Formats: sequence, structure tokens, C-alpha cells
Amino acid sequence: MTVIRDQDVIESVADALQFISYYHPSDFVAAVHRAYEMEQSTAAKDALAQILINSRLCATGKRPICQDTGIVTNFVEIGMNVRWETSAPLEALINEGVRQAYLHPDNTLRASILEDPAGARKNTRDNTPAVIHTRMVAGDTVDFKVAAKGGGSENKSKLVMLNPSDSIVDWVVKTVPTMGAGWCPPGMLGIGIGGTAEKAMVLAKESLMDPIDIHELRARGPNNRVEELRLEIMDAVNRLGIGAQGLGGLTTVLDVKINDYPTHAASLPVAMIPNCAATRHAHFTLTGNGAVRQTPPSLDLWPEVTWEPGESVRRINLDTVTQADILTWQPGDTVLLSGTMYTGRDAAHKRLTQMLADGEPLPVDLNGKFIYYVGPVDPVRDEVVGPAGPTTATRMDKFTDTILEQTGLLGMIGKAERGPVAIEAIKKHQAVYLMAVGGAAYLVSKAITDAKVVAFEELGMEAIYAFTVKDMPVSVAVDSAGTSVHQTGPKHWQGVIEEQAIELF
Repeated sequence: MTVIRDQDVIESVADALQFISYYHPSDFVAAVHRAYEMEQSTAAKDALAQILINSRLCATGKRPICQDTGIVTNFVEIGMNVRWETSAPLEALINEGVRQAYLHPDNTLRASILEDPAGARKNTRDNTPAVIHTRMVAGDTVDFKVAAKGGGSENKSKLVMLNPSDSIVDWVVKTVPTMGAGWCPPGMLGIGIGGTAEKAMVLAKESLMDPIDIHELRARGPNNRVEELRLEIMDAVNRLGIGAQGLGGLTTVLDVKINDYPTHAASLPVAMIPNCAATRHAHFTLTGNGAVRQTPPSLDLWPEVTWEPGESVRRINLDTVTQADILTWQPGDTVLLSGTMYTGRDAAHKRLTQMLADGEPLPVDLNGKFIYYVGPVDPVRDEVVGPAGPTTATRMDKFTDTILEQTGLLGMIGKAERGPVAIEAIKKHQAVYLMAVGGAAYLVSKAITDAKVVAFEELGMEAIYAFTVKDMPVSVAVDSAGTSVHQTGPKHWQGVIEEQAIELF
């Protein structure tokens, strides 16, 4: 009989979470590189280059791929012949592994989990508790699938209860454009079909634990309806022209995964969960021989990709830039930022707008400044700040008009698109919205030369920082006239794909 000890679980979970914080799965790296090589859209190709460079930097520097180090999800299959040598429940062991991983002194990960989610939203400070799914199976081992899921992709999850006669492909094609680019494409779509509503969601989540193999499937041909659906959805979504980071291009998804389950005759539950460009998961099996350590991949797996700004790049001093300057910026322009910017996410924006409503002075002067939507990882060793990639900008849309009107803020930096409310406010106040690449957090942090908390320290990673940056790469996503590249880019490339019948990923 196999004996599993408490430390076997704790150490294995901790090691897996550290490992996946800085190593992409090799299949994912290969798939992104393939997309990079075939991409024809300059903006999308630049984004893919930054993702690949960031991935290699993280693998060598052993720091997180993304500042959002995720909510931990575990799928655990427990063999019925296993004996446990511990008095603690499995959930406690897994959560201790999460705690040790996220508080590791050499690679501290960002604590993103809040308890009392509909109330005080207090940070647990160690990223516990994990979400845990267990099932009993035949055998004498314990199999773990461990993932860390970022909010940007998780928040784009969709569930629909279709009629049995409805087309799943049509629903996916209709739904993906509504997800925007906050899930950081290119990535994977995990789809669960059948069971009940909650079963479909779990099926979708677990499907994302499988390796990318769509090319092997296409080469051999589908053997069943699920495999046919994978290819149909893959091709249909890529024909939308959404592209990397939603900028317009040839590759939106790298693979489509589907798990299904029998369902009621009157039902067709379909769930869809995207995995982002910082996808991360690991598998291991406890056999009674102690803890499992992940095997580091060879750095030869990463392609030698470089990124250089084009000749038309604008170099901007944030300490002297004026509104007259930003009126000349065009959608899609590459901009290198130097100087001082402030950070601010949801909690900070809520606090700032309440202070304005109450007539209180703000703790920072935003007049003529830029806000960067980011919640950075704490620094280690000689870092001034940990990985500091952008967060989804649409969450700040409802605050944008108030902030622009009452503070004199010139512009914002974030991830993905802005919604109609924010675009209208940007146009009204002749401000600008710049986009940094999601999935390139460690690369972005290399441009930050100084970082200090200047307000709301009690909010942790959601506090307001002052960043000093040197040549931080961004692009103009919404110009002062309200033109958005996330609207014009996909529309253009969808037309190009249709017109030229381009072979897709």
C-alpha cells in the first residue's frame, strides 16, 4: 500500500507553483514562436516578440512571467489504495504548499487573493486558499494538476445554456469578440460541453491542463466529433483577425481544448475559459517515494528573438510632456516612456474618486501626469520592483471621466482595449490611452529604475506607487480623437484574411 506523507504534498505543490511562475510549458513556447514566424501584422508580431523575450528572461532570471501570479487551482485524483500519514486534511496540505510557494524569499509571488469578496475584500497575504477539485479513482497513487490562473483571462469566462439544436461553433464565434483582449491572446480556449452548468465550467477549466497538440490533430485528421469541433472552432476564431493582444493579426488562439460529459436531453451547457499568454500549469504524481520536484527545461527550447523599436518610435519625457504633444500621437505609434508615472488599479481609483466627491485633497498630484494600471510583484534581491505588467484597463473605465476631468491627468497605460465610456471620456478631454503588452511583465519591469509607495500603502499591491522609468515600450491604443486600434486592427485583419485566404495557425 502506498503511503503519502504530509510533506510530500506540501513540498510538491510548493515546488510546482514556483516552477510554473517562471517556466512556460515547452509546447506553449513552440506554439507562440510558430505564430511569431507566420504573423504578418507588425503590431501583433512586435507583441509576440515581447512575449517570447519575456518568457526567456523569466526562465533565466527565475521570476514570474506575469505580475498576476494567479489564483491556484488543483485537480487531484486520489487512488483508493492510498494511505495518508497525516492528521491534516488534504486542503490544508495544499494550502500550506501554496503559502510556502508564494512567500518564497528568492521568488516572492504576488498575493492576489481577497477574502470576504463581497465585503471588506481583505488580502489574505499568502494567496491562500486554493481552489481544489478532488475525485477518488482506482489505484495507489495521487495525481495532481496544478495551475495558477490570472484574473485577466479568468474574468473572461463564459457559460451558456444552449438549445440542443444550437451551433456551438456559432456561439463561440459570436462570443469571443465580446471578451475583448484582456485575456491576453494568443492563448488557448478551454471548452466544456455537457453535464450541468457547474460541470461544464469544471470541464472547461481542466481541459486547459492538456498540452498544445492541434497541429498533430490537423495532420492526422479528427477521429470524433469533439476533435472536429476543435479544428472548426480554431479556424473560425482565428479568421476573426483579433490577433495578439487584440491588435489585429493572424493568430488569436494557439489551440482549442474540449472536454465533454453526458447531459440531459433538453440541455446543452457550454462553458468557455481562455488561457492567456502567461499560461502556466504542471502535473505530478505522488507514488509514495517522497516529494516530486519539477525538472527544469533546457534553455535551448527558447528561440533567440529580438525586439527593437522602429525608426518612427517616439521618445517621451513624462516629466515635460504636454497635452499639445499628445494631440500629435497616432493610433499604433510606438512610444518609449521615460520619467515619472503613478500607478493605480481598481481599489485606488475607487478611493480617489470618493475623495474627490468628498472634497478631500488627493495624496498625489495627477495634473499633467500618466497613471499606469498595474499591481506589481514585490521586489527580491537587487530589484527595484518585481514583474510589473499591465492589468486589464476596462475595469477602470467607469472612473475615467471623473479622473480626467477633476485631476488634469494626461493619459493612462494599461492592458488591452478601452470600452465606449472610457473612449468617449478620452475624446472629450483630449487625453490618450497607451497599451503595454500583457504577458511581458518581467520585460516591462526592466524599464523601471525606481519604485516607491506614495499612497494607500495598506492596499498592498493595489497601493499607488511612483515609478521612474527609462524607455518603457508602449503603443498608442486610443488617441486623443478617440480612435482605438482594438477596433480598427481586428476589422482590418479580418478583411485581409478573408480577401487573401491566408493560411492560419
